[in-house]
Amino acid sequence: MNVVPIDSLDRPELDAYRHLTDVALRSRTEPEDGLYLAESAKVIERSVRAGHAPISIITEPRWLGTLERALEHHPDVPVFVADPVLLEELTGFHVHRGAIGAIRRPVLPSLEAILAEARRVVVLDGVVDHTNVGAAFRAVAGIGADAVLVTESSADPLYRRSVRVSMGTVLQVPWTRIGRWHDAGPRLHEAGFHIAALALSDTAVDLDAFAAQTHPKLAIVFGSEGHGLDAEALAAADTVVTIPMSHGVDSLNVASACAVTVWALRYRSVES
Repeated sequence: MNVVPIDSLDRPELDAYRHLTDVALRSRTEPEDGLYLAESAKVIERSVRAGHAPISIITEPRWLGTLERALEHHPDVPVFVADPVLLEELTGFHVHRGAIGAIRRPVLPSLEAILAEARRVVVLDGVVDHTNVGAAFRAVAGIGADAVLVTESSADPLYRRSVRVSMGTVLQVPWTRIGRWHDAGPRLHEAGFHIAALALSDTAVDLDAFAAQTHPKLAIVFGSEGHGLDAEALAAADTVVTIPMSHGVDSLNVASACAVTVWALRYRSVES
C-alpha cells in the first residue's frame, strides 16, 4: 500500500474529509466533486468490488492491515495515516470504524437499463433522511427486490450515512435517479410495470389482498417521512396499497414499510 503518514492537516488531498458532520454541506459538495465517502474497511472493499475507483483513504496505524485486501489492485492509492486525535480534528468526529475512503462516483445507469433486467423495483420519492434511504436499500438487498429508483427530492444514497446504514448494499443494488412523475410514470408503464403506491387512503387496497394479485412487474412507491406521497405520485399509481395496522397506529417508518411490503410481495415474484 501507498502509506502516507501525516502529522499536519495542511494538505489539499485531505479536503474530501473536512467537516463531515455538516450534512447540508457534504450532501451538496460530494456529488459536485464526483466522490462519495465509504466508512469502514468492509464498505471500502465493497466499493472496490463494485468497480468503483478509490481516490484516497484515511485511517489510524492500527487499522492498516484491514485495508490490504481492498487495495490489493490499487497499490498507488494514498492511504493517509494519522493518530485518532488528528483524524477527529479533520473530520469532526471520532473515526471509530477504522477508515474512511474517498471513492469516485460511478456513472448512473439509465432508467431503461435498470428496468430491462428487473421485475420488482422500489421507488423512493421524497425520502430525505439518509438513514431511511440506507435502511431501505438494505431491505431491498436482503429481501430480494431488483433495483431502487430515487426521485430528485430524495436524499443521496451515496451519502456517508446512507452507505453505512445500508451496510454497503447501496453499492450492490442497481439504482438510478428519476425525474418527475409525468415523465417517470409513462416510462414505467411502457416497460410493463404496475405502479403500487404505499399511502393512507379510503380507496387503498390492503397489502394482503394486493399480494394475492398477479403482477409480473411491480414498481412499489414509498413517500417522504412527513406527508408521504404527493398528488402527482398518487395520480401516477395504478393501485394505492396500505399496510394493515393495529392499536391505533396509522403507519410505519418508511424504511420499515419498505421491508414489510417487499417481503409480502416477494411471494408473488417467486410464484409468477
